[in-house]
Amino acid sequence: MDRCRGHRRKAMRCAAAIGLAVVGAGVADARTPPLPDSVIEAMNEALADERRALATYEVILDRFGDVRPFVNIARAEQWHIDMLLPLYERYGVTPPADDTAVAESVYTEDMLGLCQIGVQAEIDNVRLYDERLLPAVAAYPDISAVMQRLRNASQENHLPAFQRCVARGGQPGRGPGGGFGRQGRFR
Repeated sequence: MDRCRGHRRKAMRCAAAIGLAVVGAGVADARTPPLPDSVIEAMNEALADERRALATYEVILDRFGDVRPFVNIARAEQWHIDMLLPLYERYGVTPPADDTAVAESVYTEDMLGLCQIGVQAEIDNVRLYDERLLPAVAAYPDISAVMQRLRNASQENHLPAFQRCVARGGQPGRGPGGGFGRQGRFR
């Protein structure tokens, strides 16, 4: 529980995770066959990637305030985590503990450097989904659909937002931003 102390965003995330863990404990459908280890590993890797992104953006928000594109993408990363966690519940798999570490450069880079890191991170993220995660879960349409949405969010929303930030020389975006999708949910 000590890990939940400190940053306000981290405390809220921990409280939500604890609530999901309690609610989701032991509710696997008896008709759902166990997942192969390769699928669980892919889910774990996707969850770790989303958690790492959220933790990174939270450090940036603590440093610079609620600046775009980081504030919008941080919200989206939380939504992505919230999309993955029910899959664990559905298949009776315990999500791994959140032991996310944030790269040291996040504490020292300026906004332009952070946006450049964001561009590369989103390119790497799309490659991760295309080359490893989506092929690993292809036999599971529900898991595949969630992962495809996460991959598409990186390609279609997050990458262009970071590219715009780089094009602005690292100056934060202005206005409310475009973080909401057609259904009113963060992408």
